[in-house]
Amino acid sequence: EPHPPVVPSSPLPSKTCDVVPAERPRSCCGMAVAGLRTAKYHLPEWHRLNAGVCYEAYTAGEQAERGRAEAKHLVKHAAASAQRAQGYSKATLGQRLQDIHFWRVELQKEIMELDAETNLLAAQKLRLERALDATEVPYSVVIDNLECRERRQPPDLVIDEVEKQLMKEVDLIRDIRDLLKRTIIQAATQIRSNRIQKENCELDWSDKVETYNIDDKCIGYCSDSTDVQYHPSSVKFEENASTPKSWAQFSHDNISRAEQEKLASVQLRSLINNIIHDASEDLRVQRAAVNEAFDSHCRELDDAKLRLENHLQQILKDIGDEEANIVNLKKAIRDKEAFLKVAHTRLYDRSFRPNVELCRDEPQFRLVSEVEELTVFLEALKRKLMESEQNLKNLEETRMKLEKEIAVKANSIFIDRQKCMGYRVRYPVDLEVASYQ
Repeated sequence: EPHPPVVPSSPLPSKTCDVVPAERPRSCCGMAVAGLRTAKYHLPEWHRLNAGVCYEAYTAGEQAERGRAEAKHLVKHAAASAQRAQGYSKATLGQRLQDIHFWRVELQKEIMELDAETNLLAAQKLRLERALDATEVPYSVVIDNLECRERRQPPDLVIDEVEKQLMKEVDLIRDIRDLLKRTIIQAATQIRSNRIQKENCELDWSDKVETYNIDDKCIGYCSDSTDVQYHPSSVKFEENASTPKSWAQFSHDNISRAEQEKLASVQLRSLINNIIHDASEDLRVQRAAVNEAFDSHCRELDDAKLRLENHLQQILKDIGDEEANIVNLKKAIRDKEAFLKVAHTRLYDRSFRPNVELCRDEPQFRLVSEVEELTVFLEALKRKLMESEQNLKNLEETRMKLEKEIAVKANSIFIDRQKCMGYRVRYPVDLEVASYQ
């Protein structure tokens, strides 16, 4: 502040009264008038004293006038200075209010955006939970298919392509469920971080609102306010008070952390969308592969069953033919045995010819040859009969095997087509669609 002007002092004129010692009145009364003379001043002393009093009065007046001028100037200067100081303080408070309002608006905007992002992430987390619930049905379907196919009968109880595809589907669903569970935990952690940062921003925002109200109240104070008073203890800086730089940096850091959490939340939402889409696509592809394997295997079973049934029809025909052949062989053996009996009887009767009549004549040779020939044919027919009976037995065993295999194939077809594929109708169409339901 400029110093008030000082009125220069001017020296007063000095007045000196010279007293001539020789002119001092002499005493003529002696000791009788000594007391009267000592109590009085001489005229020069009186003049000198009067001059001194006048000088002091003049000096006091000059000093008082100078003090009044200085006081008037000081009052004017103090009033102007107080007005300037109050105006400057009001201007700084106004600027401070603008700064507080700026950060308050930024914090409020960040709080609203972070709250909206948290709600979106919570919706995505709900989608994950619904998708996880939706995988229960495919998992139960696949496990039921595997358990049903365990009831197949040998030799159809094999690790075929359907079994491999079902095992791949089980592993895929388990991996998807584990991934969904981990993602749900990650989403819950991110939601918690968003809410913590939102709470930090809300605390900062509430402090800004309270500070804004306080400074707005302060900016309304003036010299004519009735609710102002002395607070000498407040005229000091608090030890834990922040600086404008640290104050702005604190809000900037809160907003920056909120932006980071919001960005992480946005990236996690995008990741959740990709996970659900990829999981749904993988399940759809694997489900199609399993269904195709079932269809192909059922066609193979149908073809095998049809071939077995054709073989069974042929075996049944062969059995009938073999049985007829055995009947014919037995009839042929009986017929040949009748012829052999005739030949044996002839030979037996001719063995009783007397004496020279027991001759090796041509009929004798012919009968012996006939017996030998019939014996050979009978043995051949009996061997053929045994072979035919063994063939019939083999055909019967083959028939039973074929009937058993046909029953096994029918059971396998029933398990794969009726039990497994019929139960797979409950398989959800799309995991991504199911996540919204």
